[in-house]
Amino acid sequence: MAIPERFSNLPEYAFPRLRALLSGIQPGGDPIVMTIGEPRHPVPDFVAPIMAASIADFGRYPPNEGTPALLGAISDWIGRRHGLEVAPDRITSLNGTREGLFNAALALCPEQKNGARPAILIPNPFYQVYAVAAAAVGADPVFVPATAETGHLPDYAGLDAATLDRTALAYICSPANPQGSIADGDYLEQLIALADRHDFLIFADECYSEIYRDAPPPGALAVATRMGLADRVVMFNSLSKRSNLPGLRSGFAAGSRDNIAALRRLRSYSGAPLSLPAQAVSAAAWADEGHVTENRALYLRKYAIADRVLGNVPGYQGPAGGFFLWLPVDDGEKAATILWRDAGIQVLPGAYLSREVDGFNPGRDYIRVALVAGEDETEQALNRLRQTIY
Repeated sequence: MAIPERFSNLPEYAFPRLRALLSGIQPGGDPIVMTIGEPRHPVPDFVAPIMAASIADFGRYPPNEGTPALLGAISDWIGRRHGLEVAPDRITSLNGTREGLFNAALALCPEQKNGARPAILIPNPFYQVYAVAAAAVGADPVFVPATAETGHLPDYAGLDAATLDRTALAYICSPANPQGSIADGDYLEQLIALADRHDFLIFADECYSEIYRDAPPPGALAVATRMGLADRVVMFNSLSKRSNLPGLRSGFAAGSRDNIAALRRLRSYSGAPLSLPAQAVSAAAWADEGHVTENRALYLRKYAIADRVLGNVPGYQGPAGGFFLWLPVDDGEKAATILWRDAGIQVLPGAYLSREVDGFNPGRDYIRVALVAGEDETEQALNRLRQTIY
């Protein structure tokens, strides 16, 4: 049986491509892997005791949308962080936000928009699940460059009216993966107004929102609510980066009652609810800010290391948020190969996070470097990186 064309045409995922690129090449030093965005900071102290106290609950089926305690903790956090009153019935728990970013397209993308095949707007470079979601619903993915010229954010307003009129969904990630750019209030207001004019939804991927250099990044749902357009946004967040709990697979989506009801309805058939012990840990994590402040301070120190080591590299721009460096090079694949062969540093070519459109791949001349290791290892690796390719 043939694989459906919409999936067979998807490019290879980034990490298998990297393994193929570096296959057979011996690292030229003690290996330091800076490819995957897997936090390595300590797990919060409260996790183990709560999990242990909840062990018996592995014997019970968990509620699909989240326990009242978890939904209440998320609602309270949204109130503290964004100044919003979001009732628990406007929230659903997720088995990681990747699941939600995918399933939300299945639940909320129409089969047609204004009599045409729908379009889904995707920043380029992008988190790969956005493109897979577009393929799953049979929509046309529209990859919009997010380059230095556009502040590393997609210029959706620059698209032609015909494309915008058949747009059903637009993904936005802030702070952006991989560039670390932040969509400020003005950008979000313009995007939300555009969505209202052309009648589409915004999926706001805010997984890195609690890791930032200066001021907390604004939330798209908060901006939309102030504009009276809350139904235009579904926000997504998780505990993976905020609380160093990627293996917990705990996130949430929040939005209008109708949008969340549709997502809950789909998840009741296809979703994988969090176990009750995981929900208990999640509720505690959303309720606590102390560990988040400590976590952010560790990243701020690594921002400072990166600025010190790479600050005078032409084109270097320290991230405003998140934990990736988006470093300019002559050729990302070539740079990744040299770094592994000559220095034992493993990074991800930017082209593997981007899509070529009209002969242009906006990630081709970049590498993504994850600042997830400890300070000493990070400084050692960045010094070796600089000495090798700059």
